[in-house]
Amino acid sequence: MPLGEGFGPMDTSAPSTPPEEIIKSFAAKESEYRHALDNYVYRRMVKVQTLDGNNVDGEYQQVDDVSFDSTGRRMERVLFAPQSSLQRIMMSPADFADIQQRLPFVLTSEDIGQYVVTYVGKEKVDELETYVFDVAPRVLEKGKRYFKGRIWVDKVDLQIVVTNGKNVPDDRRKGHEDLSPPFITYREQIDGKYWFPTYTKGEGTLHFSGGSGYMAQDVHIREIVKYTDYKQFKSTVKILYNGEEITPTAPGKDGKPAPPPAANATQK
Repeated sequence: MPLGEGFGPMDTSAPSTPPEEIIKSFAAKESEYRHALDNYVYRRMVKVQTLDGNNVDGEYQQVDDVSFDSTGRRMERVLFAPQSSLQRIMMSPADFADIQQRLPFVLTSEDIGQYVVTYVGKEKVDELETYVFDVAPRVLEKGKRYFKGRIWVDKVDLQIVVTNGKNVPDDRRKGHEDLSPPFITYREQIDGKYWFPTYTKGEGTLHFSGGSGYMAQDVHIREIVKYTDYKQFKSTVKILYNGEEITPTAPGKDGKPAPPPAANATQK
């Protein structure tokens, strides 16, 4: 995706900290961020359009609240989902998985071994000083998808603030073609500590080669994903005894917490 006006000139001189140390540090911070994100609820608004020139000739929309069920498992509740008018393409399971998992790309210590990460330089993005890295998968394992492109890492917080690239590989088998456009994702600092994805735009012309019963065609596609209303998920469990809330008592002599009273104890 082309970059906006907020990106300054690239400084390709060597950083004062070795790139290998920067990579190790930001991957660790990304692991911490990934764990934190798993404890937040948020709203996700998705719009996928096909265009004929400047005119939209098909559209898919969905708005979800991403939250937790009563057992603490991640769930998605659909708030708005009008009938899709897409005709020249259809949304595939890979498209939905990209929206849910890969457009908000996270490069953790657990996953970084799957990628070749190459230092590019330093660049100012709006008011942020960032390190810039190119990222590519080491091996394309069958049945898996990866990110290939460029990331911008905040020099202070050592977290990804911009991702620009593509999810790979595309499925180009005739009759099974499943293609995706390049995209750019921006993060913002939501809670004063972590940088969360807030906006993704993907756009490109996808070439479908055609096959039995359908013609080859080029389809101009645009994707917009917005992430809003981040809130930290907090438990509301209370222990009541005779109608009054109680707190656990101090540990006993054996160091184990003393159990709460058993009678009339409930959870709310």
